[in-house]
Amino acid sequence: MIPRHAEATARRLAGFYPIVALTGPRQAGKTTLAKAVFPGKPYVSMEDPDARDLALADPRGFLAEYPDGAVLDEAQRCPELFSYLQTLVDGDRRMGLFVLTGSQQFGLLAGISQSLAGRVGLVHLLPFSLGELAEAGQAPDLDTLLWQGLYPSIYDRNIPPHVWYADYVATYVERDVRQMVNVRDLNAFRRFVRMCAARTAQPVNFSTLAADCGITYNTAKAWISILEASYLVMLLPPHHRNFGKRLSKTPKLYFYDPGLAAWLAGVESPKQLALGSLRGPLFETWVVSEFVKYRCNRALTPQLYFWRDSSGHEIDLLVERGERLFPVEIKAGQTIAGDWFGTLGKFAGWSGEEGGCLIYGGNRRQNRNGIEVFGWRDVAAATEKAIAGS
Repeated sequence: MIPRHAEATARRLAGFYPIVALTGPRQAGKTTLAKAVFPGKPYVSMEDPDARDLALADPRGFLAEYPDGAVLDEAQRCPELFSYLQTLVDGDRRMGLFVLTGSQQFGLLAGISQSLAGRVGLVHLLPFSLGELAEAGQAPDLDTLLWQGLYPSIYDRNIPPHVWYADYVATYVERDVRQMVNVRDLNAFRRFVRMCAARTAQPVNFSTLAADCGITYNTAKAWISILEASYLVMLLPPHHRNFGKRLSKTPKLYFYDPGLAAWLAGVESPKQLALGSLRGPLFETWVVSEFVKYRCNRALTPQLYFWRDSSGHEIDLLVERGERLFPVEIKAGQTIAGDWFGTLGKFAGWSGEEGGCLIYGGNRRQNRNGIEVFGWRDVAAATEKAIAGS
């Protein structure tokens, strides 16, 4: 097992809350992490029909079998259990008693907010970060990283990415989508997901996306919500501060994993990626996901935005730190160019905020006029600088 940075957070939350919940996309390693952090607890999968039937038929009897708690995997499959868990943990008063895992925001988080509010420490577990891979000695070169992505199975079991993603998407479409919503035309939905992958790191235009897929505007918005709920995509909101400028109010679409987006977009090899037009968007997708993982692994709220005015000036990533804003520019090129710093300089003049950083596809780390430049291998140091200020 490759150690996860979220492990310390899960242990810490288990000292504060009677229940710890691990949520995130399927195959991100939630079950593996739960078993590693809480090895003494019995494990029960709510995907198991026998276990689920017992929990539904006799919830008190089911929970009585685990007087010292348990790991309840895919707990959203049995939401009726949550009210009984509330009564049990309120009476028991021990911390870290139960561990819940789940892959759907609509299911697990809805159940927590309705029945277990204030009793659950929540950890969002995403695929590996580059730091986790590097510490395990498994970090590939950049183009390979963007092409194969960072899902654990690809590294733990050495499954060829094109084989794994094909199975992953088919399973996701056939199971999770149908559990959440009645998608009558699966071919249209698959086409929609591929269209989204081709638009990663771009502002999302629901009207255009719907027209290209032959669906309605409302259907496009509903399907994006499904992808968000399954932790496949995220919508990065624009920051509201205008500095006397007219601002774009359209969010940007990102996949959580660049490898999944690359496979969906038809990229067949690292070499094809290096020569194609998607390398820049996939690089930006990966960098933004690294910032999200940093915050999720520490149970921090996102506070991540982008900024764009009506003239086209854009800051790729804006980190809100209290009253301060920290701008981050993202460039996939391997050679630092002087014009990369233009918008950062203008933003400093408009906002009065000093500093910022630039992350690029090369390897040199340097400082240019107060802007710290990080190579892609130093993305962990860049996130630390931007988010923690250290």
